[in-house]
Amino acid sequence: MSTAPIPPRSVGVLGGGRMGAGIAHAFLRAGCLVTVVERDPASADAARDRVLDGIRRSVERDPTVDEVEVGARLTTGTDSAAFGDADLVIEAVPEDRALKEEALSHAEAAMPAGAVLASNTSSISIDDLAAGRRRPERFLGLHFFNPVPASALVEIVRGAVTSTETVDSAREWVQALAKTPVVVRDSPGFASSRLGVLLGLEAIRMLEEGVASASDIDAAMTLGYRHPIGPLRTTDVVGLDVRLGIAEELERALGERFRPPDLLRRLVADGKLGRKSGEGFYAWNEER
Repeated sequence: MSTAPIPPRSVGVLGGGRMGAGIAHAFLRAGCLVTVVERDPASADAARDRVLDGIRRSVERDPTVDEVEVGARLTTGTDSAAFGDADLVIEAVPEDRALKEEALSHAEAAMPAGAVLASNTSSISIDDLAAGRRRPERFLGLHFFNPVPASALVEIVRGAVTSTETVDSAREWVQALAKTPVVVRDSPGFASSRLGVLLGLEAIRMLEEGVASASDIDAAMTLGYRHPIGPLRTTDVVGLDVRLGIAEELERALGERFRPPDLLRRLVADGKLGRKSGEGFYAWNEER
């Protein structure tokens, strides 16, 4: 007789932006104690508001959620020492190698020896990030997708020295979030980013060349190939700056086919980052 997967008791999230807040939300909904650590008090307060707003939205969709009880299990602050009793700590800072390495070092110094450390990176090599870790066998990638509460997938990225026990724990924790884990070997872009970004970059090139409008390019994939959302709208949701960073990382590792289109660079330079800025390939009028 199979038993229900058990979530970690206590989870730390380093970085409370859109992704970090979504990850915190998912673990809170699973019954975990969650601590989000940010770089300064103002950012920590903003992260708390972001998580609690997500919980309020989930109550609107599911009235059985006890907003007060879920919110009471959330702690925010600026000191990584709060990770001292965590079973799992997830780094969710922006997709910058140096920033992630610094964040992971701070987290590892504070967390218990037996805890699992994970990076939410979507493209940076787990083996490269593991090189500076004290316990690389307890380190892996947990690549969540935006928006985290509604997404069904988590990519578990296994490094060369990640232990089987660590992967098994991660798989059970993901299942406890009511999400599906896929386990991939560390390689540039893993599975999801490598395929998804390549499709998105080609869609941007088609738009740049005047092949079709953004909405028609997306319709070709949603109606013709049954994708739930088109590649340009997906890029807006993910963030054009995020997609650019991933593409640059993949270009370094895999070559010219991942070269970012000039249109993508121009839009990012102009601050048109997609849904979070209000404009990208589409105009977004919803609350950000």
